[in-house]
Amino acid sequence: MVNESPQDTPRRGRPRMTRRGRLALGAGLLVVTAAAVLVPLLLLSGEPPVVPPPEKPRMLLVPEGWRASQVYEAADKALRVAPGTTRKVAEGGTLKLPADALGNPEGFLFPATYPVYRKTTPRGLLDYMVRTAHERFGAERISSGAQRTGVNLYQTVTIASIVQAEADTPEDMGKVARVIHNRLAQGMTLQMDSTLNYGLGRSTLDTSHADTRMDNPYNTYNRQGLPPTPIDNPGEQAMHAAIDPPPGDWLYFVTVRPGDTRFTADYGEHQRNVEEFNALRASAPN
Repeated sequence: MVNESPQDTPRRGRPRMTRRGRLALGAGLLVVTAAAVLVPLLLLSGEPPVVPPPEKPRMLLVPEGWRASQVYEAADKALRVAPGTTRKVAEGGTLKLPADALGNPEGFLFPATYPVYRKTTPRGLLDYMVRTAHERFGAERISSGAQRTGVNLYQTVTIASIVQAEADTPEDMGKVARVIHNRLAQGMTLQMDSTLNYGLGRSTLDTSHADTRMDNPYNTYNRQGLPPTPIDNPGEQAMHAAIDPPPGDWLYFVTVRPGDTRFTADYGEHQRNVEEFNALRASAPN
């Protein structure tokens, strides 16, 4: 047994501390002391911290049936950027579009109301629209419905875009979709004014015989099948009409007057309806 001298024996209840231990403890005391001083100063300042109010966004409304060109123009105004800025971004090939789209976002700028903040960019806004379209159009009901009708998703969006442009009322959308499917199934040209007008960059009710003979990929008077791309940005109702149209043998339709669209499988009857439409157009004031 080794005897320890009194000076070597630590006092009971007071453990020996190394130099490092004293430094660590000293630092701890400094932190506590500083905090103890800081808190009263904050409390005595008399002014609560200023919290800026949340930013109120501007709202961009994209209606169903708008063409991409219309979306670009409205987005430029909402973002307060130079005209053509959003189009340039859209045509840059960086958006996550279906392979069939070949970089063209027409049909996938989903119609909705979008918030626009100071930090919102054209790329961010377009990404939001395309992502929303993928979420809405990629649903199981849409995908399975497209397969059931014998067309892929991109072709379904194209059909829906024609339905959106041609139907006079939401109730007519299903019948218009049925006409498109019936004509495709029978190998008939679609002969849709809306596709021809899209290819010509216009929107009109008047289509001449010369127009129908033009060499244009969107001229469904002299070209078989669907146009190469959607012709606008359809909403969900048009998409549902495209995948699940009502049964019917209709091959022709014409909107004689607002709210009066006539569907038929008889060409003679259709011609009489067209004549009535033309007569009403001719008698209408300019």
